[in-house]
Amino acid sequence: WALHLKNVTIALSGQYECSFATYPYGTKAAEIQLIVKAEEEQHYLKKVWLNQTLEIPCLEDTISEDLSTYPLKWLGDNDRKEELVTKEPSCPAVYRNSSSVYGQRVRLGLNNTLKIFPTKITDDGRVFSCHVMYHPERVQKSSTTVRVYGK
Repeated sequence: WALHLKNVTIALSGQYECSFATYPYGTKAAEIQLIVKAEEEQHYLKKVWLNQTLEIPCLEDTISEDLSTYPLKWLGDNDRKEELVTKEPSCPAVYRNSSSVYGQRVRLGLNNTLKIFPTKITDDGRVFSCHVMYHPERVQKSSTTVRVYGK
């Protein structure tokens, strides 16, 4: 016995009960509390020295091995969200280096981190976002704002 819910929204949160009649024992019932959470985006701040390598974890609170089985993409923010790198499971990373802002400075590092080298003063204040697609309708996102310091 299963209840299948489609187009799940927060409004579907609540107490659900399944009951059915059995013979000769009578009615049986079970209850379950369903909590539907809104999609959350984690926000981080990363500090780096000018001309150093910046390495940003995709989802800081997630074990990296968990990410290897899901598609992910990194986006850079330069007035519009620009796709920098995409990674499908068991495939090499695909780079979108048409950007004059990032060019060849962007690489996908170990554990799906975004590596930028060298950092430039123009990277200060930029936001980089990682999107992991666990399901077509379930995407976990994290964004990191970069602070670049001169020596």
